[in-house]
Amino acid sequence: MGGGGSTRRVTFEADENENITVVKGVRLSDSLIDRMKEPSSPGRQHRGAGTVNDEELKKRIAEELALERARRDSEAQKRRLFGKLLERERISSNEHLTRAILRERAATEEERQKAQRFARQLEEKDRELKKHDAYYKEQLARLEERSAQFYKVTTEQYQKAADEVSARFK
Repeated sequence: MGGGGSTRRVTFEADENENITVVKGVRLSDSLIDRMKEPSSPGRQHRGAGTVNDEELKKRIAEELALERARRDSEAQKRRLFGKLLERERISSNEHLTRAILRERAATEEERQKAQRFARQLEEKDRELKKHDAYYKEQLARLEERSAQFYKVTTEQYQKAADEVSARFK
């Protein structure tokens, strides 16, 4: 950690009390400043009683910067992964929606074809019924004509027989 390829330039200056001050290029977090103010642990003694080793301070700052950079990189990676996940989810939902639309279109087309087929069958039945209607009307007209002829013949025969009977018994 910390040995990554940062191209940021950091310059340090020593003030009159031998404290190090960042002049340009770095923003330090409050936690880093607090840790830098704390006295060193026994395992990390510096040269002199109250002086801070420039190299040690630079190393600590570099480590803190590396940690901060790693944290930011991790967060950026999480955001990218989340973005990719959202994009995949969006694509997946679009694919599901597209498939559902295609299924609905296919079902609609099938229903339309069924409706056309039923309409043709209905028209055919209607033509058959009209043909049967015309045939039965024709048959009815013939039967009525025959019935009228039978009635006329029967009436004439009745009248003739009645006239005969009446002539005989007069």
